[in-house]
Amino acid sequence: MKATCLRKEGKVQTSAIKAARRVDRTRNGTGDNVRTKACARKTKICRPMRENVVQRTRCRVADVESADGGSTSEEKQYAEVDIDCESDPNFTVISIKASNRPGLLSAMTKTFRDLGIDVNKAVVDSANGVAVDTFYVLDSTGKKITSERDVRNVKSYIMTFLESIPTVGRIERPALAFLKQAQEGTADERRKSQLLYNLMDTYTKNDVLSIQESIVNHVEYTLGRSRYKFDNFEAYQATALAVRDRLIEVFNDTQHHFYESDPKRVYYLSMEFLMGRSLLNSLYNLSLKDEFEQALRELGYDLETVVEQERDAALGNGGLGRLAACFLDSMATLNLPAGGYGMRYQYGMFRQVLQEGFQHEQPDYWLTFGNPWEIQRMNVAYPVKFYGHVSVHEEDGRQSFRWNAGETIEAVAYDNPVPGYNTDNTINLRLWSGKPDHEFDLESFNTGDYVSAILAKQRAETISSVLYPDDRTYEGKELRLRQQHFMVSASLQDMLRRFKSRHGNNFDLLPEKVALQLNDTHPTIGVPELMRLLMDENGLGWTKSWELATKIFSFTNHTVLPEALEKWPVSLIERLLPRHMQIIYDINWRFLQAIKEKVDDATLGRLSIIEDSPYDGEKFVRMAYLAMVASHTVNGVAAIHSELIKETIFADFYKIWPEKFQNKTNGVTQRRWLAFCNPKLRGIISETLGTEEWITDLDLLTGLKEHAEDPELQKKWQEVKQHNKAKLADLVFKTTGIQVSTNAMFDIQVKRIHEYKRQLLNILSVIDRYAKIRVMSEEEKKSVVPRVVIIGGKAAPGYDVAKRIIKLVSAVGDRVNNDPAIGDLLKVVFIPDYNVSLAETIIPGSELSQHISTAGTEASGTSNMKFAMNGSLIIGTMDGANVEIAEEIGEENMFIFGVRAPEVPRLRESRGDFQAPERFNEAVSMISRGEFGWSDFFQPLVDNISGSTDFYLLANDFLSYVEAQDQVDAAYRDQARWTKMSILSVAGSGKFSSDRTIQQYAKEIWGICPCCLKDA
Repeated sequence: MKATCLRKEGKVQTSAIKAARRVDRTRNGTGDNVRTKACARKTKICRPMRENVVQRTRCRVADVESADGGSTSEEKQYAEVDIDCESDPNFTVISIKASNRPGLLSAMTKTFRDLGIDVNKAVVDSANGVAVDTFYVLDSTGKKITSERDVRNVKSYIMTFLESIPTVGRIERPALAFLKQAQEGTADERRKSQLLYNLMDTYTKNDVLSIQESIVNHVEYTLGRSRYKFDNFEAYQATALAVRDRLIEVFNDTQHHFYESDPKRVYYLSMEFLMGRSLLNSLYNLSLKDEFEQALRELGYDLETVVEQERDAALGNGGLGRLAACFLDSMATLNLPAGGYGMRYQYGMFRQVLQEGFQHEQPDYWLTFGNPWEIQRMNVAYPVKFYGHVSVHEEDGRQSFRWNAGETIEAVAYDNPVPGYNTDNTINLRLWSGKPDHEFDLESFNTGDYVSAILAKQRAETISSVLYPDDRTYEGKELRLRQQHFMVSASLQDMLRRFKSRHGNNFDLLPEKVALQLNDTHPTIGVPELMRLLMDENGLGWTKSWELATKIFSFTNHTVLPEALEKWPVSLIERLLPRHMQIIYDINWRFLQAIKEKVDDATLGRLSIIEDSPYDGEKFVRMAYLAMVASHTVNGVAAIHSELIKETIFADFYKIWPEKFQNKTNGVTQRRWLAFCNPKLRGIISETLGTEEWITDLDLLTGLKEHAEDPELQKKWQEVKQHNKAKLADLVFKTTGIQVSTNAMFDIQVKRIHEYKRQLLNILSVIDRYAKIRVMSEEEKKSVVPRVVIIGGKAAPGYDVAKRIIKLVSAVGDRVNNDPAIGDLLKVVFIPDYNVSLAETIIPGSELSQHISTAGTEASGTSNMKFAMNGSLIIGTMDGANVEIAEEIGEENMFIFGVRAPEVPRLRESRGDFQAPERFNEAVSMISRGEFGWSDFFQPLVDNISGSTDFYLLANDFLSYVEAQDQVDAAYRDQARWTKMSILSVAGSGKFSSDRTIQQYAKEIWGICPCCLKDA
């Protein structure tokens, strides 16, 4: 800050001393001096007089007395101040020796700024706990400070300021190894390291004024906007950047601590990370929500409005991606040395728009205005190869392979800090974006071939454009496989670079330092890629490379459906990744050779990674089998799922490797999915339990059981639910234009649209209910429990049946919602573009949630856990995690229906002889005869559930389902009973925390331990 003081010299000394003596008496409760800056502004250095003066002063700060005669420091702090105006011809030299403490250098810099002194050079050092700092300064006019009185005033002010710096209340950042190592270097190296550390040796302050300063600084300097006029979106951007500043501090320190401690790390490889919005989640995890809310309010902005400006990160689609996001949250909260690797999709999967009830896919432009949460690492980029051919060479008497790629794309890293709750640990989600290996073909451009000039750029960027491109075409399949290889190749190169930076080529240590988790089959191409990197790039032999790979890979399976197991044509892999196909053939041959004595020929064929099609002879690579063979551990994601895969899709593998199989029941983070998205319920739970420890120890929720029948708690519980329903009703109106009554039961089914998830069964029951109400008398209608049925979810672009289901839901809603005979007794709503942010309003407002997949088809499900955790009762089949939820909260607190998994195969075989119930047939008939219009369009749906084609057993389960719905109505009429069930649902949710899941992974699969930054 430059300023020229026009006061006369004689007044400077008096005001400086008065200001200095006021310092100690004006500290606030946190130890911060709230008036120092204001006082300093009144004592700017005046124009220097002509005298040349040398002032040297030595004293102890503790000996300086305040105006009232008392000591001004709680601790005896050593300090010396020298002000030399002669030894340097260009600058006044101020030398300070003082007891070193956090924030000393930044405080001194701020003091000089407030006094109008410009520091042109600083030499920073320390020894034996004493800071030795020398500053070369000029006054605000660019001249040396020569006046004897000005020198005296500066000295007095600095001495008093040194006295006023609090010795407690500031959070010191850890002194990392590079600083300690620098102490052993040259004097220049030591001073440089000390300067770099001292400039930021404390964390950014989090009082309201400091937060406001951060926000306004970003408005002015980062966004280039006027701080006097910026809109809500700009307020969001500035606020996000202010939060990110604080995240980056602990993020950098965490990564440095991991590097220095060198623990074993786990890397979670997933094509999806459905993170949701980051602002509110980060504020809660950093315990800064209240401070930022107040800071924004005083600036004239509302935090809730600002939060709504953030677009959901379009990095995933459904449960797979959301599970990965929950796992990262738990890894950070549990202080585990971990990180995630994924793709930075420019447009996500798609933005779902309904036009006349039909799903239309539009690009999700979530990155149009940038992403303030990411850190672009232009210095972290790796070449990823495609196409070409493989040549064989002799090197040092051994055969080596060289992949001569036909195309190379650069993978550029974007880091996304993921904070833990109630910890400084902040881990990394590193996402990869495709860039061309040469940006622009100027030669083509100059010859007039403008398309070719930018073709490489477009092709490279396409690889990270869209999540799950439609793979009905060969080109779509090729792009999907390109994406998968792109992600794992960059990630594995990054992992090996990090490992070698500490351990060189001592690859024997790799299994002791690295664990790689494959989240489903999508990253499985990483198995041959790691083999290639170890053999071709690092010179290891096959045996050693395979030994290392099988010790660090583990595989999570997320399906029980054989058709969902990923397979790639051999011809495609040979063309796109020729070296990998060679390696896969070798893996398969060695695997079959190793087991051929243990199994018969038929089993050997079933176990082969290479599948021969019985129809056209085409060969496929079974990626799940490749993952099975390469991984030391394979796990399912729910107890029933883990048993089913042993009996069905992986039965042959289980017979030869039973020790590989484990169960790890999924979980969700209770922070985002209860504490943060449902703050009023959080308050009631904490008040009832007398603690907030449940936010990191969810088993404590069991303490709610003894209060489940407490009328006072039930009353508060109902009030919170009504509040959340009102928010959901507002959301429904905003997104669909449909007004719903909050006096009705809110009945929700939100998840990916798929036949096995049976949204069609739900809408058939709605049709049945509609038909019943329509013929009721007015008196009979009085006994009807009003319902709002809300369905949401996306259909894959190429999934025709799922798209027809969406249209049917919309058509039924159009008919029901506009029938005056129905009124508010029944409403049907399809919420478009379902995502994490919508879920954070839908789930707390839900009273009944539907998880009704055919038994034996859902691997786990996690939305059921989120709904149960928020007091929504479940109607569902005994499938996936529903089985374990029933064990924890009691079947009497759920509405269970339908056949059990062991019965399903027999019922499918006898479907041709099954007589569907009359109510089922009538509901189907209403669709066929055009009650909801579009009868021809819906006919394929009708055909799929008629007779032997009803693969997912909708007709078999229909009567059981509608009977369970009758039980729901009966329970809802008794609000005391319903509320008790709701409380018990929350009380039994402790098992379903992702913290528990991750602790099990860490101990039983990965072999990693916490590595806490606070221990640094």
